[in-house]
Amino acid sequence: RDVSGKFQQRATEFLRDDCEVNFMMTWISPAVMFGKREVLSVESVFKSHPQGCLIILSSTMDSPLGFRILKPFLDRGYRVIAITPDLPFLLKDTAGESWLEEIQTGKRDPGTISLAQNLSNLMRLAYLFKFGGVYLDTDMIVLKSFKHLRNVIGAQTLEPVSRNWTRLNNAVLVFDKNHPLLLKCIQEFALTFNGNVWGHNGPYLVSRVARSVEGTEGYNFTIVTPSAFYSVNWVEIEKLFKVPRTEKDLKRVQVKVLEMQRRSYGLHLWNKFSSKFEIEEGSTMDKIVSDHCVICEKVTAS
Repeated sequence: RDVSGKFQQRATEFLRDDCEVNFMMTWISPAVMFGKREVLSVESVFKSHPQGCLIILSSTMDSPLGFRILKPFLDRGYRVIAITPDLPFLLKDTAGESWLEEIQTGKRDPGTISLAQNLSNLMRLAYLFKFGGVYLDTDMIVLKSFKHLRNVIGAQTLEPVSRNWTRLNNAVLVFDKNHPLLLKCIQEFALTFNGNVWGHNGPYLVSRVARSVEGTEGYNFTIVTPSAFYSVNWVEIEKLFKVPRTEKDLKRVQVKVLEMQRRSYGLHLWNKFSSKFEIEEGSTMDKIVSDHCVICEKVTAS
């Protein structure tokens, strides 16, 4: 297909030097599924980075329907584009190249987990290795500028006593191009690929690799505490969507919001668990959305 053949040209032309920060997302579902939640995520990128650029790697969004979904941003002068990814180009000269060949020729078992999900895990690493920038999941709400973040990965959980990280998450990755940690992650992906264990090639992978190279010379990267991107875990997230019913809940939510205002760069919404929750009017999410939107269409349940 010629579309992906043009990938390099389209990406390079789009990523001009005056992009405040280069953001990237992937979208593997049909374009019609790119809904209000995902649009919110895009809005939050531009609210904190009016001069930022966002590439969505997606063959489904690189379409007339995808263009219609993104048009309100383009009309307001924001720089966003959906481009069909060229995986062979992105993986060239990395360990991912032979992995992809083995998958395509049936030599490697893709497993029971959706292959698209694992391709998304690999694609974000390969893209950042080639181009650098910020990878974001489409259920991340950006709360403040990422301009000063470099080579950063977020811890999702800490050991309560020592405060050492126990697990990282790959929902946000901020890396310079050609960063050795990314190359190592791509190698690890190809070497230990397991299509039957959820998270093995994603969050668990970055945790394994970071653990193995932490403190090694040449791998300059920072692990930030959960408050940076994961200040609310997937069990607690529902509370942000609902109006607090008790004084105690209200207090707890207020403390959380203050903490986020002070220390968070983004808020991961854990869509896998939270997509079924409606945003209640007057809830914390309602406030977060109205503070970080640029189009600002009503999203609460009336």
